[in-house]
Amino acid sequence: MNILIIGMGNMGETYARSLLHSRIVDKEHLFLLEKSPEKGKLLEEKNLGTVHPSPGPYIKEADLIILAVKPQDTDALFPMIKEFLDPDRVLLSIMAGVSIERIAKDLGTLKVIRAMPNLPAQVGMGMTVYTSSKEVTRLELVTVQNILNATGKAIYVNKESLIDAATAISGSGPAYVFYFMESMITAALELGFGRSESELLAFQTFRGAIELVNKNDLSGEEWIKRVASRGGTTEAALKIFEKEKLNEHIKKGMEAAFQRAKELSE
Repeated sequence: MNILIIGMGNMGETYARSLLHSRIVDKEHLFLLEKSPEKGKLLEEKNLGTVHPSPGPYIKEADLIILAVKPQDTDALFPMIKEFLDPDRVLLSIMAGVSIERIAKDLGTLKVIRAMPNLPAQVGMGMTVYTSSKEVTRLELVTVQNILNATGKAIYVNKESLIDAATAISGSGPAYVFYFMESMITAALELGFGRSESELLAFQTFRGAIELVNKNDLSGEEWIKRVASRGGTTEAALKIFEKEKLNEHIKKGMEAAFQRAKELSE
């Protein structure tokens, strides 16, 4: 199987490394299209695959093409690669806000898979939501799911609108986690801890909480009850969260992210 990755930014390189690490493809069958001469030279030094500076006939050899460029680059890119594509070429897009309909129309292809990964894919802990045009076969979907799973976890959805919803939840989600962590670190600093101590307190607390959730069947609400004893310190904090309607603010933030994702898709 030959795979071409177009765009070797953070996510493009993440997929290249994941594909090689999971042995889905070897270096001889992995093509990388990167227009930047400087970045292309670095990629050659890293020996991740065959680096190409511009589109060419080699594109026809790719069984799967991963589109990992910035959405604003598509106007220039699509006309350059269209001549090397046919209707049955399988395309996997990880570009935010670019619809399956537009990709299919602009590139003259039928088999398009659209995915929304997130930043932890860089360390093999990503969460990806994906969907596809009806022309994509079950076997092709399984192949792509294996590729996505190489960067973490992946779930398939039937409605493309859920890609925008996933953007608001898991796509932007790491930033929400970092925001809360930074708030905890700031609180720890104000309570008298040093910077490194404050960071360790926050980071390890998140890491430990996630491990508890992963290794047990209790819901988040049940875990809260286990930590928050009546009249205790945790309950005091939770009462402030409830008074300030923190839960509602979080949901409103995700709704704003969702609306913005829809605007970008349009």
